[in-house]
Amino acid sequence: MQTASGATALRLPRPPARLDRPSLFLDLDGVLAPFAPSPDAVEPDPRRTKVLRRLIRRLEGRVAVVSGRTLSEIDRISDGAAMAASGVHGLQRRRGDGGRLDRKPDPAVRRAMRAFSDFARTRPGVIVEDKHLSAGLHFRQAPQVSAEALALAEALQRETGLDLQPGVMVLELKTPGTDKGAAIVEFMAETPFSEGTPVMVGDDLTDEHGFEAAERLGGFGVLVGPERPTAARYRLTDVAEVLDWLEGLAEDMA
Repeated sequence: MQTASGATALRLPRPPARLDRPSLFLDLDGVLAPFAPSPDAVEPDPRRTKVLRRLIRRLEGRVAVVSGRTLSEIDRISDGAAMAASGVHGLQRRRGDGGRLDRKPDPAVRRAMRAFSDFARTRPGVIVEDKHLSAGLHFRQAPQVSAEALALAEALQRETGLDLQPGVMVLELKTPGTDKGAAIVEFMAETPFSEGTPVMVGDDLTDEHGFEAAERLGGFGVLVGPERPTAARYRLTDVAEVLDWLEGLAEDMA
């Protein structure tokens, strides 16, 4: 199996149980939270909140949620546990001190929203998500439309110049200019993250930029889910394993 960086990765091992001063970057859906039929069906979870708060204390703030969701959705699902966070694939970013660094939306996002809404109107189960900086087309409840959805998104990408970001049963057209990897690079240029080694934990193609950035900066990526071509060095099977591993790290840092 070829990774995104060209290396071979067969049967990726579980990440180390102990890490020396990590700076953790954690995706949300599929990593800290299980997938649900619709984006708003994912709810806060006491165990997740407890793990995040404990890790942030033990790692002296070197924990950030890096997600395709908006910052407001990250806050809702994490129950406000994560101050440092990046939303909409790097287009929104909030430092640990609460300072916000948001990009301006491309006007073409409105065009993509209209086209996605027209598409969903005659296809039951398809959900359109307006993130202001991007437009999302979810078809987890209507997998039979995946080819049509991709054709529409690719045509819109060519016409508008928006970035097309595929995910797990979702296609997103977003304001160009950044990604999860760029967000990690920006965090790592700031304290307290610059005092640690970057570790990105993610599950899908949107996280590959993050894996690659962590590797370039002397750290590594952890893939969550089935084995596939990836730039990550390690793998965990599901959300439960991620939370178990994070709880172990927090305990080790005590």
